[in-house]
Amino acid sequence: MIQERTIAAIATPPGAGGIAVVRLSGEEAYRVAAKVFRPANPRKQLEQAKGYTALFGHFVQDGRVCDEVVALCFRAPHSYTGEDVVELSCHGGSTVSSQLLRACLDAGAQAAGPGEFTKRALLAGRISLTQAEAVMDLIGSTSKQGAAAAAAAMEGALYRKIDGVRAHLISLAGHLAAYTDYPEEDVPELSLEALASSLREDRKTLEELIRGYDTGAVLRRGVQTAIVGSPNVGKSTLLNLLSGFERAIVTPVAGTTRDVVEQEIELAGVRLHLADTAGIRQTDDVVEAEGIRRSFARLEQAGFVLAVFDASKEADSEDETLARRCAGRPALAILNKNDLPRRFDEHVIAPYFSKIVSISANDPAFLKTVEQAAAEVLGVANLDTDAMLLANERQLACAKAARDALTEALDAVEAGFTLDAAGVCVDDALNALYELTGEHASDDVIEEVFSKFCVGK
Repeated sequence: MIQERTIAAIATPPGAGGIAVVRLSGEEAYRVAAKVFRPANPRKQLEQAKGYTALFGHFVQDGRVCDEVVALCFRAPHSYTGEDVVELSCHGGSTVSSQLLRACLDAGAQAAGPGEFTKRALLAGRISLTQAEAVMDLIGSTSKQGAAAAAAAMEGALYRKIDGVRAHLISLAGHLAAYTDYPEEDVPELSLEALASSLREDRKTLEELIRGYDTGAVLRRGVQTAIVGSPNVGKSTLLNLLSGFERAIVTPVAGTTRDVVEQEIELAGVRLHLADTAGIRQTDDVVEAEGIRRSFARLEQAGFVLAVFDASKEADSEDETLARRCAGRPALAILNKNDLPRRFDEHVIAPYFSKIVSISANDPAFLKTVEQAAAEVLGVANLDTDAMLLANERQLACAKAARDALTEALDAVEAGFTLDAAGVCVDDALNALYELTGEHASDDVIEEVFSKFCVGK
């Protein structure tokens, strides 16, 4: 699809840097770029340059040389957008790049909107909507595993998985339609057992994608993590261990931490937004009580909990109360101070945690122990980052709609309804999958997706 406007934008982040890139795309990209770029070799002309070539020259404005520039040339349809594209690389810094962009706009280009380059790639059929969304996930990824998962989706892993289900359903829908609409023709009968088996297999594939959504969200956005426990169990020492430096003050005085201390780290390939909270206990101190209230609030809001217990003391009612509040949520129990004689009975808290580890937070050697256990609780321990992961709520909603439609088709078959009833449900599932990949997505949906993009991409 050819766009009428030739667009331009700065494609690199603001601030000082080695280079900055101004990107142009559209039918007039070379004509516009030629007005601001003068090749160093006078025998060369930018407008005649072939695709996948580079020219060295200068950014010239009003006859004055402003900077040295390299022009990278891409010819339609073999470019990111599927259109003619020129990328002008100047020296980094907001002044020169802004001046170069302004010159391109004065030469006839128009300012690109958020994600407009990627949107053009979608409209040109070079990528699917799921791949476009993966581009933004890759840009915004906060961990190595998150970046790897986004890269897999950008290469089309999710699209191919959905397309496999869709191709199977298209074949099934065609068979159902032919059998029910043309009974006079010699169309092979589809047994109810075979139909139900096919529907279950496709539904299973969708359910696996849906179950993996939370893990994918953890990889993409990280997870709010609360470190909770009674006073002096070693919460701040654990924070320092995970951070790799003394982020929190550690003293033997109970109640040292009276407010939430925050730190971002990467653990097990996941970005954790850590919050070291005030020690949880009964107190008459007004300030400490407020800190404890905030501790409970953080615990309730957290997507992951590190509950710390003192292994050198006997478990008490406060320990059990804390354990109960961790039940049913992703939580790791950490028995700290294992360098001291063990007195804590972990059976008291075992029913409320899927994983319990014993460490000494003063010893950096135990960082690996915490990392491995955290990976297990968060479900990323054996994660294949090339696996297909749904990227956002839009994709999740479409996958659920398709799954539910297949469930209705199965119910119709098992209840003995006519095959055309199942066929209607299969069509509904197909429509949901088409919306997921973008083939049937409305203009409003597409606009919403690209409104979250940065300008220049």
